[in-house]
Amino acid sequence: MASTMKYVRVPPNSASLAEARQRVFEFFKTACRSIPSIMEIYTLDDVTSPSQLRSVISSEIRKNAHITNPKVIDMLLFKGTEELCNIVEHSKQRHHILGQYVLNREDRTHDIGNKDQGASDFLKSFYKSNY
Repeated sequence: MASTMKYVRVPPNSASLAEARQRVFEFFKTACRSIPSIMEIYTLDDVTSPSQLRSVISSEIRKNAHITNPKVIDMLLFKGTEELCNIVEHSKQRHHILGQYVLNREDRTHDIGNKDQGASDFLKSFYKSNY
């Protein structure tokens, strides 16, 4: 147990919103610098480009741009760091990466459109938002 604890480093909480914002920029730089190794590990060259992955990372970060609480930002950064570590350490399989970061949500919901011929409006909106 003690040996695994030295590898997990949780940064201290941000003192202000400016410090949390700086950490977000550092995380973005780290994620962008790891894109070439991710492309090599998962052989994504035939499916996507590094610039597309970079834009996916930035859109994921921008989804939470409205958050102003530094503690919440730190928690989201921790989750993002864990996700990045799992991807770089090859803890995910290729289809996980393709489904979460390469394919657009519209592409996934578009395939369902033909199957929902008799579904109610509630179910159609549910499938679009959660699938």
